[in-house]
Amino acid sequence: MNHVKDEKSLGSLFSDLTSEMQRLVRDEITLLKSEMSHKITRGAKDLSFLAIGAAVLYAGLLAVVAAAVFLLALAIPIWISALIVGAIVLGIGYFLIKKGMADLKQTDFTPRETISTLKGDKEWLKKRT
Repeated sequence: MNHVKDEKSLGSLFSDLTSEMQRLVRDEITLLKSEMSHKITRGAKDLSFLAIGAAVLYAGLLAVVAAAVFLLALAIPIWISALIVGAIVLGIGYFLIKKGMADLKQTDFTPRETISTLKGDKEWLKKRT
């Protein structure tokens, strides 16, 4: 009885498995880098709103302080305009900080796509072995 073997050798199978595992790990790392890069970029944008909002809020505080100084030092109506400008600047700063905080809270930094594919890979490996 002559049986012709169409099957690969055990060594060849292990070599193929090793090669596929290396490719899989590289692909997962590439996916993780891409996903995290996107999330970090969005987070940086949200943090910039916070920083700009804080700077504008600080400028508003300075204007309110200047208004108080004018009020006490001169006791003339010029303080009203400084107070109005200070209130507007404070309002803008408050809006920017609230927007940045709300956007930052909604940002999910978990690499969900990578986790999902890793779970799928785990199942694939279980079936394969």
